[in-house]
Amino acid sequence: MIVGLANPKKEYHNTRHNVGSWYIYSLVKYYSQTLKREDKFLGFTTSFKIESYYTRFLIPNIFMNINGHSIFKMASFYQVHLNEILIVHDDLELEPGLIKFKYSYGHNGHNGLRNIIHIFNKKTNFSRLRIGIGRPKDKRKVASFVLSIPIQKEKILIQNAIINAIENNFLKNFLIR
Repeated sequence: MIVGLANPKKEYHNTRHNVGSWYIYSLVKYYSQTLKREDKFLGFTTSFKIESYYTRFLIPNIFMNINGHSIFKMASFYQVHLNEILIVHDDLELEPGLIKFKYSYGHNGHNGLRNIIHIFNKKTNFSRLRIGIGRPKDKRKVASFVLSIPIQKEKILIQNAIINAIENNFLKNFLIR
């Protein structure tokens, strides 16, 4: 299962905090698939094969700090364990245009990840695809920074990194793990 973290509503779609959903939208489009709204999972879903692995995709349609509820509903329904889920999310520690795969436990202050760990109630390693958004100069402005639209140069770097990751099959790190 692959999940792109996001905030709902059109007003948040283009914000830095939603780059996880940008990845899922791009990946689904690359494979000529579409997402559909599934209220029972509180989000948008689809499923198809990548590298002979049948994979489910989810973009929660609830706020970031409660995304874990949506993920848990879908994971429970399909009997998917947390360590079998790739969480795609924004990362302040990486510059725009950088994407890194990580398999570990922890949230590093990310409220979406914090909620997932809380909802699953497990201290287990899980896979993350971290998409760099950079960090504001003023540390007190992190909340407004992640909820703002990146400048054009950053947006291009992020989008190019997402496309590059998809075209170069970055998912193989997760799928064959």
